[in-house]
Amino acid sequence: MGWLAVGDTYEIALVEGRVVARSSSETSSAGQPRTLPGELRDRPEVIELQRFAEWLDRHAAECAAQVDNWMVSSLPVPTGLLARVWPDEAWRSALRDLVVVGEGPDEVGFLRDADDSGELRVVNLDGETVRLSSRTVTMPHPVLLPDLDELRVFAAELGVVQGVEQIHRATWHKPGDIDGDAETVTEFSGAEYSSWFHLSARAASLGYKVSDGRVTGRIRDAGRVFTASVDIGNPYYDEEGRTGELSWRHGWDPRLRLSEVGPVAWSEGMRMAAALHAGRTVAADHTA
Repeated sequence: MGWLAVGDTYEIALVEGRVVARSSSETSSAGQPRTLPGELRDRPEVIELQRFAEWLDRHAAECAAQVDNWMVSSLPVPTGLLARVWPDEAWRSALRDLVVVGEGPDEVGFLRDADDSGELRVVNLDGETVRLSSRTVTMPHPVLLPDLDELRVFAAELGVVQGVEQIHRATWHKPGDIDGDAETVTEFSGAEYSSWFHLSARAASLGYKVSDGRVTGRIRDAGRVFTASVDIGNPYYDEEGRTGELSWRHGWDPRLRLSEVGPVAWSEGMRMAAALHAGRTVAADHTA
């Protein structure tokens, strides 16, 4: 974005998401951007540019959230849609370098480009840039990627930095010796917070919903929608906040048996419970 004149003395621009100013007498090569002088802060041009910067931030967050939803749900996404949104920097930042899978078993690679024809260019595990002409692709949840360790090593060699966390997303696999008839997991129970409100604020900051004494997250897994929930008690009766059991539901059904929970729903539910446990302010054994 270029520089905009504000009166006869200053020019303003967006630099790394914030509004900066320089003297209008300085050339583009010599002028060093600096923080806004006080006399400019209430100028209409500055206020409008700040609002535009805020909109860009919201747009980038919305794009990342949508791509994250596609990835967690492993939903098929039309390649034509990816081609249409690719010119937008916010969409491109969220999509670039995600692992995508086409319609063929060998159509796997890191997404690098999308053109007007709907074709995608990806870097495969042989290090070659190839074209994908599939009508749709998926961005699989990492727990569904059989070559995840190999992809992580290759990504490190390429210097891949994903805008939406995929291959380095924390994952949990359901243990083979788990009691399939059990309905709850207690591994992350007992994490204490100084207050219920601190615990609920932690949950909200992570993007989870808080209602009826539970933190919940909805997860689409193989066409089914699961709700993972962690009990956190009631603010009217519990002075301190404490995490309880983790369980899953499907629709209006009661708690599911653990054997009925799909791999993505299991991983994302455990990820939610682990994140709540990690933010505790009082250790479970009452030591600092």
